[in-house]
Amino acid sequence: MTSPAETIVSSTATQPTPSSPATAQANPTFLKDFRCFPIPKRLRYDPDKPFHFGMLLNVSFGIGSTLVVANLYYSQPILIQLSASFHVTYDEVARIPTLVQAGFGIGLLFITPLGDMLRRRQLILLLVVLSTTFTIGLAITNNLLVFEIISFLIGLTSVTPQILVPLAADLAPPARRGSAISIVVSGFLLGILIARVLSGIVANFTSWRIVYCMSIGIQSIVLGGAYTLLPDYPVKNCDLSYLGIFRSMAKYIVTEPLVSQIMLTNWAASACYTNWWVTLTFLLGGPPYHYSTLIIGLFGLVGMLGVITVPFFGRLLDRLVPWWSAIVSTVLLLVFQAVQTGAGGINIAAVIISCFGLDMFRQTQSISLSTLMFSISETARSRLNALTIISVFLGQITGTSVGSDVFVGYGWRADSALFMAMYIFQLTVLILRGPHCPGNRWFGYKGGLGFWKTLPSKQSQLTSSDDLENAGCAHPVVVRGEKGDAKGGREELR
Repeated sequence: MTSPAETIVSSTATQPTPSSPATAQANPTFLKDFRCFPIPKRLRYDPDKPFHFGMLLNVSFGIGSTLVVANLYYSQPILIQLSASFHVTYDEVARIPTLVQAGFGIGLLFITPLGDMLRRRQLILLLVVLSTTFTIGLAITNNLLVFEIISFLIGLTSVTPQILVPLAADLAPPARRGSAISIVVSGFLLGILIARVLSGIVANFTSWRIVYCMSIGIQSIVLGGAYTLLPDYPVKNCDLSYLGIFRSMAKYIVTEPLVSQIMLTNWAASACYTNWWVTLTFLLGGPPYHYSTLIIGLFGLVGMLGVITVPFFGRLLDRLVPWWSAIVSTVLLLVFQAVQTGAGGINIAAVIISCFGLDMFRQTQSISLSTLMFSISETARSRLNALTIISVFLGQITGTSVGSDVFVGYGWRADSALFMAMYIFQLTVLILRGPHCPGNRWFGYKGGLGFWKTLPSKQSQLTSSDDLENAGCAHPVVVRGEKGDAKGGREELR
């Protein structure tokens, strides 16, 4: 589906693109966004000259993710100030973070899959404009109900990072796709940690309204950066309807074993990670530590260090088969959780070690699972990413509710042991299917246990019949490799 709000330069057939040769032929080059704003010439889609996805643009994607996802967390440290300003109880303002997250969850389901049927440059620009506009309302309103409604809408429109992740996967060469995804995901996680710290500091020395004024300025910078740096990538599924998006997502869940495997693993991993950060405050604020809020907040810096470290291992992630990197990451997560279970409530060193390790290897696990998910279909990456994040979102709900109840009712060790079992569950789900198991098989290790990815030069020598046998489908789809070589692939689900 192409939007009517663009100026078309040429509608003649073009050469196939790496994503979908059939649909690429119907993709024209556009001069303007929304029929008004000229697209910089270097950012216009040119099928004869693929856009270069370098490190600068990759880092820009990561920074954009950091600054946009922060919208979801600015309110959390300033709830007390909001309560005093609106003259309401703590229980009433406690609804605000919930509404933001609810809007974000709905946006994940209903907005992010649009990346498979709309031009993502326009979609991202529109979302940033909307979130910036809504933030102006937060900064000036004196009504709690209006503040809550706008908070929901900001959550709904702050899903830009989840559109950038599959776009990075499309733009990056296959040889460095893992490291490209790791930079964007790192930005997303950093935004979660930085927003809380920044909001608390600014509100402490000024007022909560200045926090949102700051957010308006930050998002304006993101909007300017998106306009000047974001390439205009073509629509990949011109014949896909909005309802067809959800039908295909449901079909992927029930017909693609790998999708179900990744969603289950991500759900459990997200529950463990969320539980860690929620219950860490209880652990450090109570006996035997009795730390202040400031000191507890500094543990976020330890987590940030773990997040920042991961992109430096991006090249290694590019070389490893994603299944193996997911397995190794999960095993190490289990080890660090065991450290916490054994000594987390006794020795602060155990908490620091666990904090660093759980953050670092949860990220490598997440990147590996995303790389696996994106390998299923090149033309459905926005939908597949939406399924991934929905499973993460459900895991956050599970980790928050179950973890808090277990910690309060049974103590830190019982809570930690429960989530050790969740890591064992993740390993069990992952080992049901081997690293090269054909796509139509729910169990097994057919294809071997190869540890390293096949080099592009060797991969190009694979025959179409081999690819079809592994994919378990009857109709080949020609896909252009990085060097323009054609090979067989699985039939795309519609």
